Amino acid sequence: MPKSPHLSEVLDGKEVVICAGSGGVGKTTTSAAIAAGLAARGLKVCVLTIDPAKRLADSLGLEELGNDARRVDPELFEKQGIEMKGELWAMMLDPKQTFDELIARQAPDEESRDRVLNNPIYQQISGALAGSQEYMAMEKLFELHTEGEFDMLVLDTPPSRNALDFLEAPRRLTQFIEGKSLRVFMKPTGFAAKMAGRGATVALSVMKRIVGFDLIADLAEFFNAFSGMVDGFQARAKRVNKLLASPTTCFLVVCGPQGEPIDEAVYFHRKLVEAKLPFGGVIVNKVHYPAEELCEGKVEDLPANLAEKLGDEGLTERVAANFADYQALADRDARNIEHLAREMRATGVIRVPYLDEDVHDLAGLAQINRYLFATGEERVAMAAGRA
Repeated sequence: MPKSPHLSEVLDGKEVVICAGSGGVGKTTTSAAIAAGLAARGLKVCVLTIDPAKRLADSLGLEELGNDARRVDPELFEKQGIEMKGELWAMMLDPKQTFDELIARQAPDEESRDRVLNNPIYQQISGALAGSQEYMAMEKLFELHTEGEFDMLVLDTPPSRNALDFLEAPRRLTQFIEGKSLRVFMKPTGFAAKMAGRGATVALSVMKRIVGFDLIADLAEFFNAFSGMVDGFQARAKRVNKLLASPTTCFLVVCGPQGEPIDEAVYFHRKLVEAKLPFGGVIVNKVHYPAEELCEGKVEDLPANLAEKLGDEGLTERVAANFADYQALADRDARNIEHLAREMRATGVIRVPYLDEDVHDLAGLAQINRYLFATGEERVAMAAGRA
């Protein structure tokens, strides 16, 4: 079994932690638990999510989260036995609001800002543009990092089937801004002028009735107003890329022990390596620990011990069959984790055991937190009920 590192060692000296993985593997919970653990150790931490299910707010005891960070009441964690020496803040990204704020920052003046924000074209397409949630998540991450208010930022990302979208979002935005199609729109004598010719009058009048606004006039207005922001967007996208590649940034891959999540984790890791982004380690949730690690006595002695203690042959057989099923799952998990560590060349894998209940509140979050920030030996002891 691969070495199981202490998460504090993995994150030492980091300022940004990006948790990535497929859906349904506990990535949002893991992000919150990491942030809570770092805050408990004295840091001022903000965890960001774009999870539409809003599970992060529920797990942190908050009624709702918005595009501005909210502090989590430290007394809630203290009731779970976690002393919060630092501060934990949380927010849920609003892509549309984030994009509006980005436009406002990049606009050379208030008039240009209002021309874009109030433009019907922008209002129609901003949802779709901001729908590149991946870019907006990194934009908000970059904004908070630049402001320097927090010691550590933890980002919960979209599922890893969007890995390429997430990793390539800044580059795609730069390509869009630098592309010929956009510059055609920005030329006063270009496409917009041609479209406004007599041959297009009938078509445009029909389109105006359909969409409800003067398409070409608004297109020209939008792109002319946006043209003054091109340089700022280009520079900002490059700075976002620089932050992602910084040695103070750490990508953690979160997955489950089954085949498909393992394959997606390996795929995402490969893309991180190709993009030359800093990989910190892998966290595997819902792991069935091998009985050899959990039992203080010999596993082969278990059937005899069961028969002696239970005193019921039928019950002993059923318990033994259930144990055999568990062992089969543990063997599968061990093989998959070995494969994962080998493919990633990971120096360590953090294994969080399969818990009796899904994590949906602070009590469950505190339990995950203890596993993440324990040593490998301590995790085994906790999973076996000896700690």
